[in-house]
Amino acid sequence: MAGPPPRHDLTQGPIGRTLLLFALPTLGSNILQSLNGSINTIWVGRFLGEQALAATANANIIMFLMFSAVFGFGMAATILIGQSMGRRDVEAARRAFGSAIGLVMGGACLIAIIGWVFAPQILRLLATPGEAQQMALAYLRVIFLGLPFSMLGVLIQMSLRGTGDSVTPLWFMVLSVIIDAGLNPLLIDGIGPFPRMGIAGSATATLIAGVVSSLGLLAYVYWRDLPVRLRGPELRYLIPEGALVRTIVAKGLPMGAQMLVMSTAGLTMVGLVNRLGVDTAAAYGVSQQLWTYIQMPAMAIGVAVSGMAAQNIGAGKWDRVGAITRSGLVFNTIVTLIVIVAIILFDRPVMALFVGSESPAIPIARHIQLLASWTFLMFGATMVLFSTVRANGATVPPLVILAFTLFPIRFGFAFFGQRWFGTDALWLSFPIGSAFSLLFAALYYRYGRWRSQVLEVPPEPEKVEEETLATTEPAGRLQPNC
Repeated sequence: MAGPPPRHDLTQGPIGRTLLLFALPTLGSNILQSLNGSINTIWVGRFLGEQALAATANANIIMFLMFSAVFGFGMAATILIGQSMGRRDVEAARRAFGSAIGLVMGGACLIAIIGWVFAPQILRLLATPGEAQQMALAYLRVIFLGLPFSMLGVLIQMSLRGTGDSVTPLWFMVLSVIIDAGLNPLLIDGIGPFPRMGIAGSATATLIAGVVSSLGLLAYVYWRDLPVRLRGPELRYLIPEGALVRTIVAKGLPMGAQMLVMSTAGLTMVGLVNRLGVDTAAAYGVSQQLWTYIQMPAMAIGVAVSGMAAQNIGAGKWDRVGAITRSGLVFNTIVTLIVIVAIILFDRPVMALFVGSESPAIPIARHIQLLASWTFLMFGATMVLFSTVRANGATVPPLVILAFTLFPIRFGFAFFGQRWFGTDALWLSFPIGSAFSLLFAALYYRYGRWRSQVLEVPPEPEKVEEETLATTEPAGRLQPNC
């Protein structure tokens, strides 16, 4: 049902300015999230030592797998919500949001229970070092307790971005970071009136931050009467609809799988790098820390492009979809290039924060940066193109392209290219793999059939039945003779 323009309408106004204003809060959220992880790691390392760091690293691998699935389902719901808002169909947006919440929260509660019970077996399966197992167990069990609240917060934030609101998620990310980073040292070391909880204190700080920020965000949604709020009869939307669940799962699983493919590729590359010695492994670790920040603008711009494109596709404004993609490519190139140049110019003092200014890893890391950092210009452009085609439900082709260019191409060059380029083959494999990714993404964007797909929230079963009866019943009725 068509309604008034949404509060955050992305189908009108100047495209470049709208895209930039939409992307900047998302970039801020990403930066805050990464800084929060870094700060918490510092607290754990300073108070509890290397074994505690190993414990949190093992537990975080498991949580990454959980959030990969939620990311995929959340992105699928975001696309459906965005297209529905573009069509001015707020009811359809609420139905998509309700089904996503019901599906993910039901699964999150089940996973939390299973994870709590089988946490020791999970850690043994990961071959967690024996001396870190007890700390990892204490940390992981508390994290599993907070999983439903974390999932709720992530889904609401992603859904709000689907409605065109990227500012509200930023404020509640700020709240979460303040609580988490502030409580970490207090609960780890028992400072002041707080109990001394060790590594469980770090997890408890994250749990409290997740509960407060998620429930606070939920309350804010209702207080401000934001489009995704559910009231009265609309609460039935929390019971997942079969057709909607099939759509969310079909579109969400490939997007979640992309994160798994990327993480698997990262682990595979670490295996190749580790063969080159401790200094090279440390240099690669430092480079990865810097790359986390280099790729943030591309990720934020990609999210903004996806949200804007979804609303405009829903509104049938295909000319704006093309302009949004072009603006995304331009912004990605400018911002990412600035970040790369700044990091290369000031890389030595930044790297010294991680390994010390006299470390033999620094010259190696600087060499890696010079060869591989330019990858993220192409990576960002690829993300923009993928974000546009995903906005109309094309999620499998980007997964196939990514898997093909990461494994046969990137790792094929990294492994076999060493006979010609030596160890530089590993670093050159990044721009080579990204160049092929961009090429295939551009070809699919230009010639693929993603524009002809129809992605929308299916009608409610009750309404389908009513419409069927309304159209068939008169034909079957005996009409009186006049």
